[in-house]
Amino acid sequence: MTEHLGYEKHDAAGRGSGNSRNGTRSKTVLTEIGPVEIEVPRDVDSSFDPQIVKKRQRRLTGIDEIVLSLTAKGLTTGEISAHFQDIYGASVSKDTISRITDKVVGEMTEWQNRPLDRVYPVIFIDAVHVKVRDGQVTNRPMYVAIGVTVNGERDILGIWAGEGGEGAKFWLSVLTEIKNRGVADVCIVVCDGLKGLPEAINTVWELAVVQTCIIHLIRNTFRFASRKYWDAMARDLKPVYTAPSESAARERFAEFTQTWGQQYPAIIKMWDNAWSEFVPFLDYDVEIRRVICSTNAIESVNARYRRAVRARGHFPTEQAALKCLYLATRALDPTGKGKARWAMRWKPALNAFAITFEGRITPNGN
Repeated sequence: MTEHLGYEKHDAAGRGSGNSRNGTRSKTVLTEIGPVEIEVPRDVDSSFDPQIVKKRQRRLTGIDEIVLSLTAKGLTTGEISAHFQDIYGASVSKDTISRITDKVVGEMTEWQNRPLDRVYPVIFIDAVHVKVRDGQVTNRPMYVAIGVTVNGERDILGIWAGEGGEGAKFWLSVLTEIKNRGVADVCIVVCDGLKGLPEAINTVWELAVVQTCIIHLIRNTFRFASRKYWDAMARDLKPVYTAPSESAARERFAEFTQTWGQQYPAIIKMWDNAWSEFVPFLDYDVEIRRVICSTNAIESVNARYRRAVRARGHFPTEQAALKCLYLATRALDPTGKGKARWAMRWKPALNAFAITFEGRITPNGN
């Protein structure tokens, strides 16, 4: 209406303009959630043409998808209700919004239990921590596994709700479930340095190489250091994880220790403790290294999850948290599977995997 009239509500510029606001009129439209009454703005000379709900339009579609999209972005039921009031002048109750989001529970369960490929060159495992209000607000880990298929696609394998802090025992149950869904072999599992996790991984996939996530190592390095040193530290660490061999990496890390060890001894200790799970990375072809260090494909997922979790602050139930993260996953890809190409140079990487892990990689992953 403001654009149509050329001036804001109550603006003196509208005096004598020949046209002005003339309140609203009620209108009932049919939606997927039933009849909804909205308030349509009017002007004095009836020249205003509504853009969101057109004149004589009696059916409004896409309400469900709007609700699901806003939920995926982390909006609460109250905020979504207010959004509809602002945009449509319509009141959509919190209960109605909850019923819409509850419709995806069956879809989410089907997605969570779908069969998976027989082999994955790489699986990344991580946890997103959310606040759940269950009597009292507690931090709960939501476990996420992301696979790279033999076709070079990102495949989000599932999301699992844990209890208390992140633990290797729960990861063992998650990885066992993934195996039971058809994953017979994984070449490399990339994870953080959680105690007991390498043993849990090799219990499920005996031949899997356990690789400490380089991204986690660098991120944890920054947690111990002042922000003003992050860029310098990143530059000094790059020669370590891009070294051609373990001995060369040791030399570069000795230089890093000489520069930063006295000021930040905890960083040096952290890298020393993680070294045995870090060094397998150094034996790989550069193409395999690129796949493991591909931050974009991982961070695009993590960033989507973090935005949704931050926007909500906390969730009323575990199910609400799972729904939000599932809808965020669904929004990554129109097919609802969360798939995307991992890297543009996939064929060289596939060749490197096939040679390094001879006999374990098949062209179609089955």
